[in-house]
Amino acid sequence: MSKKLILENLSKHFGSLIAVNNVNLEIEPGEFLCFLGPSGCGKTTILRMITGFEQITSGNIFYNGKIINDIIPQKREFGIVFQSYALFPNMTVSQNIAFGLKMRKMPQKLIDERVAEMLKLLGLTGWEKHYPSQLSGGQQQRVALGRALAIKPSVLLLDEPLSALDAKIRIRLRTVIKRLQEELAITMIYVTHDQEEALALADRVVIMRDGEFRQIGTPFEIYKEPRTSFIAEFVGISNFLTGTKKNGKVQFGNLEFVAANIADFEHETVHLAVRPENIEIVDITVSSENCVPSNVVEVDVEVINFLGAIVRIAFFLEGEEMFVDLPEKEFEKISLKRKDKIKLYFPPDAFHVYTELFRKLI
Repeated sequence: MSKKLILENLSKHFGSLIAVNNVNLEIEPGEFLCFLGPSGCGKTTILRMITGFEQITSGNIFYNGKIINDIIPQKREFGIVFQSYALFPNMTVSQNIAFGLKMRKMPQKLIDERVAEMLKLLGLTGWEKHYPSQLSGGQQQRVALGRALAIKPSVLLLDEPLSALDAKIRIRLRTVIKRLQEELAITMIYVTHDQEEALALADRVVIMRDGEFRQIGTPFEIYKEPRTSFIAEFVGISNFLTGTKKNGKVQFGNLEFVAANIADFEHETVHLAVRPENIEIVDITVSSENCVPSNVVEVDVEVINFLGAIVRIAFFLEGEEMFVDLPEKEFEKISLKRKDKIKLYFPPDAFHVYTELFRKLI
């Protein structure tokens, strides 16, 4: 029987506060799953219920075909890595990694072999006799990973394990975690509020808001087809236009845009979202003869932000600040500066259409 983890009608209440509201999910063996959402959405509460550290209000958690609601954390086949490394300061790197194995009364020879294996896997060979205070934050987090993996858990749960680290170390450790997951073919459940982290790591992402699952899909699906305006805003960046349906188009101030699938929506007021990289610059990234004329607008360049691989240009459209992203190589071809005029093209199929608008994050 495959070691599938199933959440069935799972809820958690803290008094009158509903932290998790009747969620359902099947996590396949060997899958890398990310719970992604803003602070207070219930993602860590779900992780704590899976580990057994949080009592379930209603519903069931199945693992390997059995309900594990009442099994204590120590008896579950799960490893846990917390946001704080929680290393023992008076133990060396080797002793920290060996801790769970000693608790399981494993023979010393096997402990030594497993610790050496973890040190090699995590690039910590040569550091085995060092104490946590002698290590960098990234190294400490690797030791915490090694300690959790040493017991060979069937499922590894990680609660924002990289949030205390600086950006470059986070990116390096993301690669380490992804490689480990693929090499060990282990089920990983990862909690984060960092959308870039979730998209980079996960096979599937669960978007949470107010204790509920709002969308479940691959990183590609979540980014390319956000189901709600909240997701379009929370994952990546979107420009929003609120308009009125008129003669098969969307009237936005003095402009009228053609938007694909607009006929599917009965509401008179609609909200359009478009990613900055999907807006074209006429005669630079798209030729004018390939444009729907009503979707071409001339704007003033307000701010130019160089972001490395891309250049983000801010502009105003009918009083709304918006952004268009250009690959740095394309930007090099045009000598653009503040207050220059550019013609932008909004392709009809680049719009996502919503009947509600999530208040933009500030």
